[in-house]
Parts: sequence; structure tokens; C-alpha cells
Amino acid sequence: MTDSLLPAIGPAIPLHDGAAIPQLGLGVYKVPEPQTAELVAGALRRGYRHVDTAQLYANERGVGEGIRASGLPREDVFVTTKVWNDAHGLDETRRAFDDSMSLLGIETLDLYLIHWPAPRQNRFVDAWRAMIALRDEGRVRSIGVSNFEPHHVQRLVDETGVVPVVNQVELHPHLPQTALRRANAALGIVTESWSPLARGQMLAEGSRDLEVLSAIGARHGRSAAQVALRWHVQQGLVVIPKSTSLRRVEENAALFGWELTADDMAEIATLETGERTGRHPDDLG
Repeated sequence: MTDSLLPAIGPAIPLHDGAAIPQLGLGVYKVPEPQTAELVAGALRRGYRHVDTAQLYANERGVGEGIRASGLPREDVFVTTKVWNDAHGLDETRRAFDDSMSLLGIETLDLYLIHWPAPRQNRFVDAWRAMIALRDEGRVRSIGVSNFEPHHVQRLVDETGVVPVVNQVELHPHLPQTALRRANAALGIVTESWSPLARGQMLAEGSRDLEVLSAIGARHGRSAAQVALRWHVQQGLVVIPKSTSLRRVEENAALFGWELTADDMAEIATLETGERTGRHPDDLG
């Protein structure tokens, strides 16, 4: 692990509430708690300034430890966490937030998201009202959603008048989410990509995905993973690749200072299948 602190990698994207989110973040989904602190500290020392966790991931404590171990001031690190489906509701969401903040060991959160709409529970609007109150109290700077379809977002806006700043969704060349991104943009919502490599499917040996991405990468002196992640960055998306390897974390960050051509982007567009690696938001909860 490097002992020096490298400069921040990449730009920050403005949010409609006046804040800004670093375009490149570190995802920690399924990173075991014992590894989380070292991984987060190492990524931050290498120039990452954005960490994305969640109540569900059971590693918020490790994220907080990693931030403190990195040597960076707290205000230099953008932290996202999320409320899980079983904590929707005015009181439940506030309790979940308190639990997350206690584990993270921080006083103010940068971004709080509703993890899934869980529409069959029909409680996500109450969760949103709790988050609005937390924002108004100054306990969280920005609030948003994850895995929300346009009709879920519209219901929040219709019933509360408050538009999420971010919608974090499954998004990769198989599933470019064109219509959803257009709907987000119309409301000034930043789209953030989870599973940006389709949980590794884009890099599967023998796949057409890998063949196409590798050929493009060869023209730029880049890896297939870097090409796929650059595809996100070049479209103005926030992207949070996950790896438990600091070598791969460093490789994933080499996304700036070069560009894919229009022909490259057109080739990547041919990989669209519409397939998801996770559930459809209307099917969960």
C-alpha cells in the first residue's frame, strides 16, 4: 500500500442541489468486512475520493475505518450509503440512518439513497420524506435513489415536490438504460452506474464482449475493462467499479486523459442485449 497521497482522480459532476459528486467512485458491494478498511484506505491514497457502501453490504464500519486510515481530511471524501428495503418508513429510515452513521463514524453524510423502491411494500415515499427531513436538519448533504424506474421517481416528485439528485442503477453496455437516462436528465438527475462491467460478464473469456472491448483497447493501449469503464465516463455517468484487488482498483482509475472515438462507441453499442445481472426494480420487494 502506498504511503503517499495521490491527487484526486477525475472530475466531480454537479448535482442540482449545489453539491458535486466525484465521477469515479469505489464500490464495496460484497467486500468482506475484514478487507474493507485496507481497500478503502488504499483506494483513497491512490486518488479515489468517493466510496459507495450500503446498509445491506455490512461493511460500513470498515468504510469509516478506511477513510480515517487514509490520511485524508473527512471533507475530501464523498461517502454514499443506502437504506435497505426493510427500513422504509418515517421512523424506520431515521433509525437506519442513525445506525449507518454510527458504523461509519462520521457526523454528516454526503449522499443517502433509497436502495430499491420495493414497490409492493408501498413505503418508499415515507422513506423519502424521512430523508428530506434528514437533509433539512443538515445530517445529510444530498439525497437520491437507487434502482428507481421513471414512474417511481415521478411518484416521489408528485407527492413531495423534491427531486432526487442521483439515480444509481444497473448500467453497462448490455443494459445502457437509454430511456431511463433520458428521464433522469429531464429532471436534472445524475445517473450513476452500478455493475459497470455487468458483474464481470463484459470480460468473460471467449465472449464477444471481451473480443470487441479488447480490440478497441488495443487501438488505445488500454485494457478491455478500461474501455468499458471509459464508455461510462464519456457519457457523463458516475461510475463505481468494485474490486478487492488494489492493483485492479488502480487500473480501473486510468479513465481520464484519453477518449474513445465515435466508431469505438458505435462498436460498443452493438453489445446491447437488454439483459440484467440483477432484479428488475418492479420485481424486488
